[in-house]
Amino acid sequence: MAASRRRTTRLALVALLVGALIAVPTGTAAATTSGNAPVGPAAARSLDDINEDIRSAQYAINRFWATHWSEFFPGRYSPPRVLGAYDGAWGNAPTCQGYPLPDDNALYCWPPYDFVAWDVDLMRMGYRQGDAWVYLIIAHEWAHAVQARLPERLLSRQLELQADCLAGAALFGAADDGILYFETGDTAEISAALREHADDTPWTDVSDHGTAAQRLGAFNRGARQGVGGCFA
Repeated sequence: MAASRRRTTRLALVALLVGALIAVPTGTAAATTSGNAPVGPAAARSLDDINEDIRSAQYAINRFWATHWSEFFPGRYSPPRVLGAYDGAWGNAPTCQGYPLPDDNALYCWPPYDFVAWDVDLMRMGYRQGDAWVYLIIAHEWAHAVQARLPERLLSRQLELQADCLAGAALFGAADDGILYFETGDTAEISAALREHADDTPWTDVSDHGTAAQRLGAFNRGARQGVGGCFA
């Protein structure tokens, strides 16, 4: 019964992805940080604080990759270091490869540094559309860490869209595992934020990351087909 319920949730949310570019209802996404039981609506409302959602997203995404890595890839999984939030507007931002981390952006700093980080203003800006935004950002940057651990032959020329695909696979996979709970409208929140801020930040710049439609399409492919769909 539990497995059947999770499958129904996946199918319903994938259907939402198809219409997300035109439908913008509200909703929440939250993860539990202990055990396997999904967080229900009442508990999700208690996680509305952005910092709690960030911690929940990290847990759910790392748990998915740690659990399923050997099903898809050789070797052992190791998570990236989480540098976390920074303020790129200040002159003392942390650095990646000797360069200060950029304002209004989120990134994965490739090896040997191997960390994920995000600008606080970028998180807050998209969070106004809903808490699903922080799950997308962290899942996307974590996906770059996944790419860094793979043979080059598996990497797409469109690294950013492949990362969006892997983000969809990880988030929906975590939902299938029962550690992430979606509510109606979460994917529409992501769509709304991508469209509204398409030219406002480096992280949503269409010339680097693709249009909102392309990004939702890649995310949708990962949600529908899982990790394998991101390497087809």
